[in-house]
Amino acid sequence: MVNADLNEQSSAATSPIHLVAAQAFSRAAGAPLVAGNSIRLLKDAEENYPAWFGAIRSARHAVHFENYIICDDAIGYEFGNALIAKAQEGVRIRLLYDWFGALMKTSRSFWRWLRDGGVEVRCFNPPRFDSPMGWLSRDHRKSLCVDNRIAFVSGLCIGQMWVGFPERGIAPWRDTGIEVRGPAVADVARAFARAWAEAGLPLPADELPSQESISKVGDVELRVVASMPAVAGLYRLDQLIAALARKTLWLTDAYFVGATSYVQALRGAAMDGVDVRLLVPGASDIGILAPITRTGYRTLLEAGVRVFEWNGPMLHAKSAVADGRWARVGSSNLNMASWLGNWELDIAVEDEAFADDMEDMYLQDLAGATEIVLNERNRVRPIMPREHRPTRNRMSGSTGRFAASAMRVGNTVGAAITNRRALGAAEARIMLFGSMVLLAIAVAAVVWPFLIVVPVASLATWLAMALLIKACRLHRGARMEKVSDSLAREIEISKAARDP
Repeated sequence: MVNADLNEQSSAATSPIHLVAAQAFSRAAGAPLVAGNSIRLLKDAEENYPAWFGAIRSARHAVHFENYIICDDAIGYEFGNALIAKAQEGVRIRLLYDWFGALMKTSRSFWRWLRDGGVEVRCFNPPRFDSPMGWLSRDHRKSLCVDNRIAFVSGLCIGQMWVGFPERGIAPWRDTGIEVRGPAVADVARAFARAWAEAGLPLPADELPSQESISKVGDVELRVVASMPAVAGLYRLDQLIAALARKTLWLTDAYFVGATSYVQALRGAAMDGVDVRLLVPGASDIGILAPITRTGYRTLLEAGVRVFEWNGPMLHAKSAVADGRWARVGSSNLNMASWLGNWELDIAVEDEAFADDMEDMYLQDLAGATEIVLNERNRVRPIMPREHRPTRNRMSGSTGRFAASAMRVGNTVGAAITNRRALGAAEARIMLFGSMVLLAIAVAAVVWPFLIVVPVASLATWLAMALLIKACRLHRGARMEKVSDSLAREIEISKAARDP
């Protein structure tokens, strides 16, 4: 009986449909399926941080650490001490942080302390005069790679909130990570190298591993999806998973602001009988996002998608599991800022045992969540009474989440003006908000025209100067290339004259 089951699974894995799906996943994500790996699912900082510390302490050659937020609190200094200790042993430590992620969270003295301790520190994409809107693209990745033999990819940043404040009765943030060993570590290492090169000189070529240079240590197949701005690899992959799911599609997301096409994909799956569930925070670290996310509940609920809100202080995980076979863990949120604007890193796993672990974790999370339903009057409401709902946290969030919120408002207002799609009653609040903003701008333009003219003129001047600088650089680069080609030709002619 066991042999029959194994033969059935093997046949399914090599069926034409499976092979076509695997090819579609590879092309959509821009990430090939890599075999021969072992993986471990890690829940919260309680499991992730000790694993990270253990890997850092075991380093012999190099540690590559990339994270969106590294706070200069007790947890940040604990990691800093671990990195400095290895740097003083002669291990090459490279740390890449995001400029916006560190804003108001990390002091310059913290980075100076790390550099003085021997850590190579780089800042990703600080504001530049010649790129006025460039700062909107962030390095939202969270990865750690040690000696090209073990890697971690997750949604966790470095900060006390992931550990919690027991003395104040505040629980840790809920988050998920993954440990990877095997040939796929090479893809994580190369993803770091690509982002590292954006902030300075690239890594030496001899430090970049190939998949063939890393021994196989297991039988897990996975993809390392390293997203960059405008590539949309994970967006295409998420769309495919939603379209191909046959039984279940369970999603966890910290900042859900789904694009219209993705929401329709979830609706279509639910109406086709797929058990689609969405778990989102009940209390967010950016207060304005929660109401905007909730305006999208109705259209999902009406199609049969089950929506749950986490009851703890913050749900920060970004994960998915489908049909008991496919799963994803990483840094990408289900919004356009992550799909199209940021540098993100996710692991997409095709393994039944890992999917089982993900499903078990998901069911555990639902035990601590509140389901949102439509009542008799077709109104969205939580099953739990309002007085038992968690208190909202109004801490600041990232620019990516704000951009996602603005995009939902823009999409709704645009749809109302152009009549390009039907709008539901739940979106009336967004349209009201949009109308008030536009009316306020119109009044300001009439009463205080300089409030509009001066910023627009300043922005136009800035954009013009930025374009001029880039044009000059391109022109100078083209001239240098011509001079180089001319010198090369003269050298060839000279050689030819000396050696007839």
